[in-house]
Amino acid sequence: MWKKIMVIVLLVPVLYIAVVLIHGTVADVQPAAVSSVEVLSEGNTAEIQDSVLSFAIWNLGYAGLGEESDFFYEKSSLFSGKRMVRPPRDISQKNWAGIQNQIKNTQTDFWLLQEVDIAAKRSYFVDQMVGIQDLLPNHYASFAANYEVARVPVPVLEPWQAYGKVESGLGTFTKYQPLEAQRLQLPGNYSWPTRIFMLDRCAAIHRFAHANGKEVVVINIHNSAYDDGRLKAQQMDYLKELFQQEYEKGNYVIAGGDWNQCPPFFPFDRFMPGRGGDYVQQNVDSEMMPTNWKWIYDPTVPTNRKVTDPFEKGNTFVTLIDFFLISPNIRVKRARGIDLNFQFSDHQPVWMQVELL
Repeated sequence: MWKKIMVIVLLVPVLYIAVVLIHGTVADVQPAAVSSVEVLSEGNTAEIQDSVLSFAIWNLGYAGLGEESDFFYEKSSLFSGKRMVRPPRDISQKNWAGIQNQIKNTQTDFWLLQEVDIAAKRSYFVDQMVGIQDLLPNHYASFAANYEVARVPVPVLEPWQAYGKVESGLGTFTKYQPLEAQRLQLPGNYSWPTRIFMLDRCAAIHRFAHANGKEVVVINIHNSAYDDGRLKAQQMDYLKELFQQEYEKGNYVIAGGDWNQCPPFFPFDRFMPGRGGDYVQQNVDSEMMPTNWKWIYDPTVPTNRKVTDPFEKGNTFVTLIDFFLISPNIRVKRARGIDLNFQFSDHQPVWMQVELL
């Protein structure tokens, strides 16, 4: 009798994991190399007339990684260890209200957003794209999915509080109507079975007509995290070729988002020297782009924090991994990080103003 019970006890977790892997494999989304973005609304301006434009980037952390968060995945994918798998509903609502308020009150021509949920258990199934769209009337709004998983099973050994369904991606908002908008699948992925539960990294490229006959090419990106650098290297090679091809056509090129690496030569521990512990962040290769291309950021304001523990200013490690890249035919006028003390996300917005030459 006891032997049967022991066999059952041992078989149950094995069967659970087998079912999870089979279901995940069957339901795994395989994005095309190039596809259309999902357009939620059209812009009210067909052509860019101005030579001075402003851009803002922000990884929203799906309104789930505010100052109170200590995300379990930073430590283990097997157990939560009493860390947050998702925030309590009231904390999620607080984060979302703060995000909406910041977006509403930031004057910018373009918003390039990452980790925007449209239907996810972790954000209580709030459609954040629609919520932002409501704040920005008469704006073009597009969504490029980069995380579509029917059920993320982590923490693996706590199935009763699994991460669950996720539909999330890149949100782009502007008053200008693009000539074309596409989702570009970035190369590289994890091996099976990890890849079936991870993000399918992409870039969202939008082309806008300018009155001078050129195109303004705006690229919203979110590179890989939690890798050893090999995936990011493949993605950066792909992006390098994309950037150069567009510039060689005579276009203006602006890329921005969460690169999950520091700008060239920027010390990852600049804000907290020698206090990185076991955390190390790589830099974008300084030779990736010719020297007349410019990496734009505010070196005085961190854009990302570690989420191993709730945020404590002065103690929580912070760095800078959210920034812009602009082509040589563009001049930066101003750039500033928006310091929110990580109240609503584990990332902070960056705003810049540029002049098209």
